[in-house]
Amino acid sequence: MLDNLIEKTVNGCGYDLVDVERVSGGLLRVYIDFLPEDLVRGNITVKDCETVSHQLTHVFTVENADYERLEVSSPGLDRPLKRFSDFARFAGMEANVKLRMPVEGMSNRRVFQGILQEPEGDELALEFDTKEGAALLHFSLSDVDKARLVPQVSFRGRKK
Repeated sequence: MLDNLIEKTVNGCGYDLVDVERVSGGLLRVYIDFLPEDLVRGNITVKDCETVSHQLTHVFTVENADYERLEVSSPGLDRPLKRFSDFARFAGMEANVKLRMPVEGMSNRRVFQGILQEPEGDELALEFDTKEGAALLHFSLSDVDKARLVPQVSFRGRKK
């Protein structure tokens, strides 16, 4: 119920809901990002978080939501991938994917790092390097335990 209210409010403010965490002490942590069509806007700023925080506070007051404190944040450079649309949106980017079960024939590995491929139907794929060369891992969203983008940091252009 509360998650739907949060998602509707965040989307209404023009942002994408990445995740909601409930932490001990009544802290409600909300992670937001730009909508896929607004990625040219850059990174989430404090002003963006402030806008969503004010709107959520008003909605929670009206709806009498149960929480002590609210924290709105960007997902960070290592953005979590939670929904199928996240994997499609970030195809071509490097990601860490941890599966729920080990993959037979790949030394029973569960953790992979590689380049996300465009989804085909309901199937996701990750291209990763092995000792023998490049390999392709096919999996479904239900197979994923955790997935995050690998931060891409460039220090080019900085003065020495």
